[in-house]
Amino acid sequence: MLDEKSPPAARAAMREAAGLAKRDLGAPPVLRKGEDGEGSLQVHLDPSMKIEGAQVFAVYGKGGIGKSTTSSNLSAAFSKLGKKVLQIGCDPKHDSTFTLTGHLQPTVIDILKDVDFHAEELRPEDFVTMGYNGVMCIEAGGPPAGTGCGGYVVGQTVKLLKQHHLLEDTDVVIFDVLGDVVCGGFAAPLQHADRAVIVTANDFDSIYAMNRIIAAVQAKSKNYNVRLAGCIANRSKATDEVDRYCAEVGFNRIAHMPDVDAIRRSRLKKKTLFEMPDEEDIVQCRAEYIRLAETLWAGTEPLSPEPLEDRHIFELLGFD
Repeated sequence: MLDEKSPPAARAAMREAAGLAKRDLGAPPVLRKGEDGEGSLQVHLDPSMKIEGAQVFAVYGKGGIGKSTTSSNLSAAFSKLGKKVLQIGCDPKHDSTFTLTGHLQPTVIDILKDVDFHAEELRPEDFVTMGYNGVMCIEAGGPPAGTGCGGYVVGQTVKLLKQHHLLEDTDVVIFDVLGDVVCGGFAAPLQHADRAVIVTANDFDSIYAMNRIIAAVQAKSKNYNVRLAGCIANRSKATDEVDRYCAEVGFNRIAHMPDVDAIRRSRLKKKTLFEMPDEEDIVQCRAEYIRLAETLWAGTEPLSPEPLEDRHIFELLGFD
């Protein structure tokens, strides 16, 4: 049971989850009971927190599948196209922007904690790091283990960006989201996104996670503008299982990153692929990221795949 002696982040998160957090602007929050899925209770996004002017992408996928590597190289690719890019890491591990900046940066939640959650005391340079080729990098972080909600963290990060006018001239915003968690909190970036992109691999566990994420996005799309863009087959020599699943549910694979050692080495060197030597496999991967960025920027068809029941996934892909 939380009381006034509980940490500020925990108390605020609980108020947010209950729909009782006081808004700075506008009317009280609208509770969307059941509309985001059976048994759900969602707080409708405050219109003042809507990200205007930028194309917003949320990157999801199974834990360890390479979302941060994909997000960072995609941000670098967008920057190579001349776009002003902002990447927001949404993981307590706060390593989403590691290869863009060359170091682990402090999280928004940690920085807010340092000033006793008085956001007015912060300057942009306190929580934004300029990364490779001008990509703006932010690590939202997460609440302490077992307390609070990731959705509160995402909301506070966007609120801070709004207060400092950091979204006004941005072309692309990329949310790199924790693992394959599909609770309301870590689905919060979907409230801001135009398109959701799923990173997967050519194996059962990754595709199973993708199926759950598709269900989460479909639920959010009932209340918000987010739609699925497609999936990226990452670190995969083949794509036959991914393609078979996509054909079954009406989904699209929009990129394929092969299983090359250069991607692993780039993480060790704290660099994106765009800063690595011009080796053949690196050049090929860069070209695929540029092609992906061009595809997303041009706009993808809003997909509405029908996720499979667990039994049907096992029947389609087998148990191995």
